[in-house]
Amino acid sequence: MFNPHPRGWLARMMLTAALAAGVTLGGCDSREGDWLVQKLKEIFNAIKPDFLLLRGLTPGVSTEEQVRDQMGRPETERVFTDGSKRLEYPRGPQGLNTYMVDIDRDGKLAAITQVLTAENFAKIRLGMTEDEVRRLLGKPGEIAVYPLKPETVWSWKWREGGVNEEAFFNVHFGPDGRVSTTSRSDIIRGH
Repeated sequence: MFNPHPRGWLARMMLTAALAAGVTLGGCDSREGDWLVQKLKEIFNAIKPDFLLLRGLTPGVSTEEQVRDQMGRPETERVFTDGSKRLEYPRGPQGLNTYMVDIDRDGKLAAITQVLTAENFAKIRLGMTEDEVRRLLGKPGEIAVYPLKPETVWSWKWREGGVNEEAFFNVHFGPDGRVSTTSRSDIIRGH
């Protein structure tokens, strides 16, 4: 019977994954089994609902190791001169959230910020580099190259609210790799 509650869906998914892992691991040696378990954890972390992804992580208390164990391997890790780090967790492909996780120089969680917001989009300025945009918004869900124009457009799907719940925020880069403009576009759904 279908249970629309996310925890019911999650319980079924976890049971299915556990059964598949048990059957598969039965024929593996220890090294292969460890590798397979790690891959299953990565897959589960990629599709884990946000309420589970972030549950129990507390700034000033949780360690970097706890963050990585719960959230998985980050897409990007940036280490700053003071020893602090920023871990990037896009919830994609084409997910509606990207989390930047800040770790202080003592290895403790400092903050978790969902960066696909109107406030962050407003920080994009003409002339910014691709790296500056990536540091602010994380990995784009889609990259389109238009050689005749010439421009490259990075797009992030996000929860806009209003009449259209979801939309794309687009950053256009000129041939010099710098922001030339931004735009938004509707998500076209079939009827």
